[in-house]
Amino acid sequence: MLKFLKGVVAGSGTGLKDLPYNIGEPYSSSWGSWVHSRGTSKDDGTPVSIFSLQGNNANDGHLAAGRNGVKRLRTVRHPNILSFLHSTEAETFDGSTTKVTIYIVTEPVMPLSEKIKELGLKGSQRDEYFAWGLHRIAKAVSFLNNDCKLVHGNVCMASVVVTETLDWKLHAFDVLSEFDGNNETSTGAMLQYEWLIGSQYKPMELQKSDWATIRKSPPWALDSWGLGCFISELFSGTKLGKQDELRNTASIPKSLLPDYQRLLSSAPSRRLNSSKLLENSEYFQNKLVETIQFMEILNLKDSVEKDTFFRKLPNLAEQLPREIVLKKLLPLLASALEFSSAAAPALTAFLKMGSWLSTEEFSSKVLPTVVKLFASNDRAIRVGLLQHIDQYGESLSSQIVDEQVFPHVATGFSDTSAFLRELTLKSMLILAPKLSHRTISGSLLKYLSKLQVDEEPAIRTNTTILLGNIASYLNEGTRKRVLINAFTVRALRDTFSPARGAGIMALCATSSYYDVTEIATRILPNIVVLTIDPDSDVQSKAFQAVEQFLQLVKQYYDKTNAGDNAGTASTGISQIPGHAGLLGWAMSSLTLKGKSIESHVTSVNTSAPLSSTASNAASVMDSASLTPLHKSSSSDTVNQPVPGSPTSTDGWGELENGIHEDLENEKDGWDDIEPLEDPKPSPVLANIQAAQKRPVIHPKPQVTSLQQKGTSKMSKGEDDDMWGSIAAPAPKSTSKPLSSSTSGMVDDDDDPCAAVASPPPKTSFRPSSTRSSKAVADDDPWAAIAAPPPTTRAKPLSAGRGRGTKPAAPRLGAQRINRTSSGM
Repeated sequence: MLKFLKGVVAGSGTGLKDLPYNIGEPYSSSWGSWVHSRGTSKDDGTPVSIFSLQGNNANDGHLAAGRNGVKRLRTVRHPNILSFLHSTEAETFDGSTTKVTIYIVTEPVMPLSEKIKELGLKGSQRDEYFAWGLHRIAKAVSFLNNDCKLVHGNVCMASVVVTETLDWKLHAFDVLSEFDGNNETSTGAMLQYEWLIGSQYKPMELQKSDWATIRKSPPWALDSWGLGCFISELFSGTKLGKQDELRNTASIPKSLLPDYQRLLSSAPSRRLNSSKLLENSEYFQNKLVETIQFMEILNLKDSVEKDTFFRKLPNLAEQLPREIVLKKLLPLLASALEFSSAAAPALTAFLKMGSWLSTEEFSSKVLPTVVKLFASNDRAIRVGLLQHIDQYGESLSSQIVDEQVFPHVATGFSDTSAFLRELTLKSMLILAPKLSHRTISGSLLKYLSKLQVDEEPAIRTNTTILLGNIASYLNEGTRKRVLINAFTVRALRDTFSPARGAGIMALCATSSYYDVTEIATRILPNIVVLTIDPDSDVQSKAFQAVEQFLQLVKQYYDKTNAGDNAGTASTGISQIPGHAGLLGWAMSSLTLKGKSIESHVTSVNTSAPLSSTASNAASVMDSASLTPLHKSSSSDTVNQPVPGSPTSTDGWGELENGIHEDLENEKDGWDDIEPLEDPKPSPVLANIQAAQKRPVIHPKPQVTSLQQKGTSKMSKGEDDDMWGSIAAPAPKSTSKPLSSSTSGMVDDDDDPCAAVASPPPKTSFRPSSTRSSKAVADDDPWAAIAAPPPTTRAKPLSAGRGRGTKPAAPRLGAQRINRTSSGM
């Protein structure tokens, strides 16, 4: 039993070897005979403070007072009193002398005098910080005197320490004792260790050891005097040397001076209670004290008060001492947000304060809270996180984004609020580069496929823009399966003109991912249609895009014609310089709540003009040759893969599967385009025809294929056909001439579908109609993309077969069907 009581009084350990902490460098100052040192935990390296007191023998009076301080510190708990962690005693032998050392381990703190010098605050910021610290110490003294009926006995600058969050805390409990006011007849000392108190800190009754007067005085009388001494040392910046220095009030703030004088009253019964000091003093009425007090009792505030406070906090934080904001307010805000006691506007203030931290501190103090907030069900918190994602998104690691952040953010893609869907889409510009290929292909692209048919036109537009930006993060198979379908079928056919313009710009920005066959057969035909778009801006972009892609095809032709076969495995085209400007275009085009869609999309058209992209296309071609265009089969040219209408949700194909190689079952893609009724071409089409009539040198393989037997009898109209340079070569087989009853079918004036009808095979047969082929070529501007003749041998049709001598209305593919049936 005695051993147990001795352990309680002496400490919680058995010796220095058992102390689970490492003792570091000591501070230059401490209270009394104690040595204040830095320390760390042996387990995890957590910083601590270690106080040590050494005595020559076990009966040393300083050791007895130190044991009293250990006992009191362990049992008295308050937010403004130093937190106790561990204590022990150790014996060391120095020859014949035995020395005993008491160790106290506490939370990491620093002497107040050294911390003030380190902060270097001046002016109003210093006064605000001093007011807040003095407020903390006054609360600790009031707790001891009024609630616990204890007397500290030596409140001064040395008995105050500062935590890492800049909180002031009271310690040095060696003299601490119960107030024995009920035993007025007792003549013994109420403070057993009062001899440890310096004479400059003793009031008159304590200097005289008038214990009877002390017992008759209120419990706060001695510590109120000590609080006055502490105020004098705090504002003068020097340690109190003698009691007369308390009369020097030049450094005391005027708002605190009346209270200071009442604390140092010569009559113990008239001294100001520390609790009254907290309630009535004007000195504590400043922004810093009020802000921290509000945060500490946040749970007691209603929603209106919280909302008002947090909306003012970002501007208020700029006026407060920066160190206090970062070390005190920031942790309070983080805790309030994590436990849902703070309103959504607090996130703005939290991120603004976090921006003042270094990169390492931001990652350790701000990001963990942000990641936790993504799991919040509060929609206002989610909106705040997405609106400010540019402030912290780059600091998030790829693993955290892929595993913890994206699963929560993805719920916003299907949210009922269009504003939240828009913000979620915008956030992908920052988060997508940190996602794995599996997440992009298996999840993100599915959400974007649905957003491309969203009811909000701005969201459809921005989805196209986003795809253009994240194209570089897709693997090759996904790009081939998604990009062209998303840009041509959906974006270019959107009823919202800025969406069509965005589709054109996205195609130009991602031109490095398409081979020549895709450009010539899938991209250019879809863009050319937009050169007659009702919207002038879309027309302008379409002309620039056509010029750019034609330059790329022309460069490919020049390289293959020159016989440059190096790097034939390459199927793409070099990066277009304009791609670098697409990022700013996407960011500026995203709409904000409360603004019109057109005003934001206008910034798309002005922030990243496409002219520089098209003009520089010729200088960025890759040195490796591309897949030869003349080797493409005729079936690849005719049956172009065009996905479903923009209202479909699977227009990009199955994202889980590979690239679709079989394209025969897909639509031709031009069924919805009405042919021109006027045989006279429009001015725009006339310009295109003029450009195409320039002489073109065919590659050698094509020259030999074109100079087949029977081609010498082709009419002059074949040379004037503006699409003749890229038409499919004539089949090697010869066919017999058609009867006169079927030759009259080819009449472009009476046939609205002649634009996409199959052309006659380039074989040696005599035309049965007197109408020249030149007229056919001039009236058929779409002959370039017509289906080429099959390679099978066709038998001649009988003169009287089918409809007799009356010309029948032509149908698409009729000739091909007849030849196929006859060749079977």
